[in-house]
Amino acid sequence: MAISRVSIFVISLLALFASISASESSEVSDSKEFVLTLDHSNFSETIAKHDFILVEFYAPWCGHCKSLAPEYEKAASLLSSHDPPIALAKVDANEDSNKELASEYDVKGFPTLKIFRNGGKHIQEYKGPREAEGIVEYLKKQSGPASVEIKSADDATTFVGDDKVVIVGIFPEFSGEEYKNFLAVAEKLRSDYEFGHTTDAKLLPRGESSVTKPTIRLFKPFDELVVDFQDFQVDAVEKFIEESSVPTLTLFSKDPAHHPYVIKFFNSPNAKALLFMNFSIDFDSYKSKYEQVAAEYKSKGISFLLGDLDASQGALQYFGLKEDQVPLIIVQTNDGKKYVKDKVEPKQIASWIQEYTEGKLSPHRKSEAIPESNDEPVKVVVADTLEDIVFKSGKNVFLEFYAPWCGHCQKLAPILDEVAISFGNDADVIIAKLDATANDLPDDTFEVKGYPTLYFRSASGKIESYEGDRTKEDIIEFIQKNKDSATSATSATPATPATEESSAKDEL
Repeated sequence: MAISRVSIFVISLLALFASISASESSEVSDSKEFVLTLDHSNFSETIAKHDFILVEFYAPWCGHCKSLAPEYEKAASLLSSHDPPIALAKVDANEDSNKELASEYDVKGFPTLKIFRNGGKHIQEYKGPREAEGIVEYLKKQSGPASVEIKSADDATTFVGDDKVVIVGIFPEFSGEEYKNFLAVAEKLRSDYEFGHTTDAKLLPRGESSVTKPTIRLFKPFDELVVDFQDFQVDAVEKFIEESSVPTLTLFSKDPAHHPYVIKFFNSPNAKALLFMNFSIDFDSYKSKYEQVAAEYKSKGISFLLGDLDASQGALQYFGLKEDQVPLIIVQTNDGKKYVKDKVEPKQIASWIQEYTEGKLSPHRKSEAIPESNDEPVKVVVADTLEDIVFKSGKNVFLEFYAPWCGHCQKLAPILDEVAISFGNDADVIIAKLDATANDLPDDTFEVKGYPTLYFRSASGKIESYEGDRTKEDIIEFIQKNKDSATSATSATPATPATEESSAKDEL
């Protein structure tokens, strides 16, 4: 099963927010296990019996799964007495017999939580908290009606609040095509937003009180605070909600209130502009200038985020940048290219973004430092040496893309050492490794969706992914079978890279 490097970054951010907002884990006093254990043999049967059930796909070695486990069990215990009871279940997606099941439900990282409704006929991503009380409250809302009726001003004030996006449908009566379409959208998007409906706009805390025809009113804690919409075509309503619920400028800090908007930012299909700075130094002048630019380019396919240095260490590491470069601004495009301006001043922001849109900037490439010595059996490759070692050396190169934290990579390391030693007297073969978390890769050549990912480039230029067993004997046999001699390579025409999609065999 595979996961993209961009998705890895987003998941890392989610984990960061979870660690910020989660309380200390507490043990469940009762020794009884309330979380149902499912596998390939009983999954479908169990799901079919429930109108509403939450399922966690986990891996035993996953640290975030281990942190979630006591909170998940506590939530299951509390919800077992709900009327009606709400079931929580788990599946070991790392178990070989369950991997087909995990693939069927698009599990790309751990833990993945999904809500199954109506016996599995409707499936939604769980997007709620990761601590027991939050899980309980979120699931209680999710198990109820998709939209709640607002009957009084007090109901409206409690429902709307001051720190979240909510959507209210205003109808003369709860019937007709508009009302039906509103409920359909509410059902589809209920895991992302809270929906309510009323017959009296005067009950609502903000917005025009004299509404004469069906209206959708979106409340939000940023920008214009309230927006009305009156096109009830389902696709139009969905688009309106998605576009209106994203701030013109997203803030990224340790404040958990920013969490939902940061996730929306990274899930957006737009190019992404990220300005990182120390919020305690000259915040207002940067924010003011950046907001002006964000408003100007909002409709031009660019989303904007302002990140506090204190919360952005993981982001800087991902982009291969250093703290002493802030204030800095990055634009990341959908094809993976990155453009960087460090030590940026407020007055430079607008002109730099304009230069980017006009194609006047050169992409930034993240690379580790070139090793001073490279005499170990497995050679170290970085982004700045990839061309020379892999593409221009005239050698047969067996290349591992790895992550330092990856358990499967750590297990493979001594095996690759043995492979490299076995080819020690063969000048035509190089065994190499590249830290894919610390170096940018040419996406048009190597497709790295998981760790470790293994590729072989022959001396004549043929590139293919290695999908065989990760034993010393199998890797050596593959290289012996596919390598070219230096003599034959010089007269061969370089082949184009293989286009068949490669995939990692093991879970992250």
